[in-house]
Amino acid sequence: MSKINLQTNPSLASSLSSGGVHERWRLIKDAAARYGVIAGGLGIIFAIALIFFYLLYVVYPLFMSATAQSVNQYDVPEIAMGKTILLGIEEQNEVAARFTDTGQVVFFEIGTGKSILTEAIKIPAGSTIVSFAQGSPVSEGAVIYGLSDGKAIIVKHQYKVTYPNNQKLITPSLVYPMGEAPLVINDAGAALEKVAVIIGGNSSTIVAKTAEKIRLSHFEKEKSLFSDEAALTRTDAVLNYSATDVVEILIDKDEHNMYLLNKTGQLGLFDITDKTTPKLTYEQHIVEAGQTVTSTAFLNGDLSLMIGDSSGLVSQWSKVRDKLNQFAMQKIRVFKVSNKAVITINPEQRRKGFMTVDADGVLGIYHSTSERQMIQENLSQGPVAAAISPRANAVLVQTDAGKMNYWTVDNKHPEVSLRSIWQEVWYESYPKPDYIWQSSSANSDFEPKYSLTPLVFGTLKAAFYAMLVAMPLALMGAIYTAYFMTPKMRQYVKPTIELMGALPTVILGFLAGLWLAPLIEEYLAGLFTLFMLVPLAVILFAFVWQFCPKVILQKLPEGFEAAILVPIIILSAWFAISISVPLESYLFHGTLRDWFKNELGIGYDQRNALVVGIAMGFAVIPTIFSIAEDAIFSVPKHLTVGSLALGATTWQTMINVVLLTASPGIFSAVMIGLGRAVGETMIVLMATGNTPVMDLSIFQGLRTLAANIAVEMPESAVDSTHYRVLFLAALVLFMFTFVFNTLAEIIRQRLREKYSSL
Repeated sequence: MSKINLQTNPSLASSLSSGGVHERWRLIKDAAARYGVIAGGLGIIFAIALIFFYLLYVVYPLFMSATAQSVNQYDVPEIAMGKTILLGIEEQNEVAARFTDTGQVVFFEIGTGKSILTEAIKIPAGSTIVSFAQGSPVSEGAVIYGLSDGKAIIVKHQYKVTYPNNQKLITPSLVYPMGEAPLVINDAGAALEKVAVIIGGNSSTIVAKTAEKIRLSHFEKEKSLFSDEAALTRTDAVLNYSATDVVEILIDKDEHNMYLLNKTGQLGLFDITDKTTPKLTYEQHIVEAGQTVTSTAFLNGDLSLMIGDSSGLVSQWSKVRDKLNQFAMQKIRVFKVSNKAVITINPEQRRKGFMTVDADGVLGIYHSTSERQMIQENLSQGPVAAAISPRANAVLVQTDAGKMNYWTVDNKHPEVSLRSIWQEVWYESYPKPDYIWQSSSANSDFEPKYSLTPLVFGTLKAAFYAMLVAMPLALMGAIYTAYFMTPKMRQYVKPTIELMGALPTVILGFLAGLWLAPLIEEYLAGLFTLFMLVPLAVILFAFVWQFCPKVILQKLPEGFEAAILVPIIILSAWFAISISVPLESYLFHGTLRDWFKNELGIGYDQRNALVVGIAMGFAVIPTIFSIAEDAIFSVPKHLTVGSLALGATTWQTMINVVLLTASPGIFSAVMIGLGRAVGETMIVLMATGNTPVMDLSIFQGLRTLAANIAVEMPESAVDSTHYRVLFLAALVLFMFTFVFNTLAEIIRQRLREKYSSL
């Protein structure tokens, strides 16, 4: 064998050298592509993980425990001026007020106890203080003193913020909203043993109890047409109710309801809408036998009454309608505070939370809706008085040892718990526990309702009806296109259907909400007729087609028989819609919607799950069709040819060979379509009423997780509870798709392993 001398053959040497360079360059490109694909895959995994941990980072504070930090303990300011009957804190947590039983008010620095101002209530000579009560927070710090001579005097503590020399200065003061002169409540001069007051913008109501009677006095401001001065008109009424055992009087902020409580827990509810004739509307015993009422307070909004008893329980009572549509007081939840009597209940002014202190000095902060105990601290001394700041971020407690304890509180998201998110909750004024999403309201007394259950239900409901529409059409279309359709017709049909996927979902939602929804409402019977008439028309046409003359059949290009069905389907659908109105009149003596409502009790909303199913199904069809068609078309030809050669029919080959082999791809198509339906936003946003209700009816609206996030995220304050709950909804949606896609991948791999031997 002769050797080739590269030195004597330069052209061959150049050729080999050039081939080596190309080979090395190809290897470099292969390596770059391989590492690029790996980097891209790892980047996607990293991005998904980053999204997950960011969602978790935003959501985590919702479930963090609240904390309380003792800031300072100091002697009670101006203790010689009398026993404390009320503590108050201004909004900035810098100045506090101490009201005493001698009619003195001491303003002091909350952090140090340093006295700022001392002012005496203008009580007439010869009168003594017999009773005292605090007005509702809407009364802006109003308190009332009941005097021994049947008179009452009302004062407000208020705080003016100024900035002299660019330094914040808070100046406390007292004002007399009803005048400095005491108001005569009892003409006979009997001592006012119990008092209650509500100071409104144009009206005020005072209720006072003497030894024998309970009297209601209402004051109304009436402005003259010719003067800016307002005349004060007064209305008095005496309640027909035994005053002997009454220990608590409470009036709601709207001045519509009044509650009287005796020591043993007998509650009397009065309707005082007409101030001249208060009516006793309801009576009930509200504590266990043998227990006594030790403290009472309204929860923020004055819709619920919090009752503390001698056994350490705090129960929440709300006015709801019973089965006879009559109002009744209903105990909606109970909190076990301790084994000792609950001495004081202080509600938060802006949320549905409250603070309790028991006889042993155990302080607790709770939230009613979430039923969470946020904080529990042992003061180690008996309490005398307690106050929680307007922002619920500070607590002031005076003990019987003559000490004032100042605490700061970190309690940002008490409204949320696993129970309030996923279980039924009994909200104020609701007749029973329910799943409710209602995150905001124009009223500051609103009770937020953060149940994600109706949103998850709406998401699954929308996806179910969308898949119910999309799966049969997409999969049957994919089977026919990939296996039965001629290549020439397939090259038109497949791109056309895939082009449907490029339509913006906002356009589909717009058409569904403004065109399709009214159309279905008007021709509802025609829609149901269409589902029956179109299949019958196709079957009938197929039956007639076999008798068609061969001359016509031969002129039709092979594989284009299905194209003739298009006008048949359009005509049968048009006919079904055309007979809709006469059919409804003949069969249902009106509209089908009215028949559903009157006969079956099924309501009809114009934008409902039926509209969403059709519109979103239309959007999902291209995704499922494209992936499933590719999977079926990619089945190796030798499998189908071998099956046919062994005597199987075309349909037997399709069912037993092609579908089984393509089943992993078909399953992937369905799961990807489901993921698209679950995450769809604009169609469900525009084609439903966005009502977060849990109703299986196809004629009712819904709200999905994705649509809810899109609607409410722009209006939520950053880092608020609402904001974080929306991120929690996003996390639930993320986990939902992740779990389903993971399960789908596991099933797909098993199907691939099972049928890979075919």
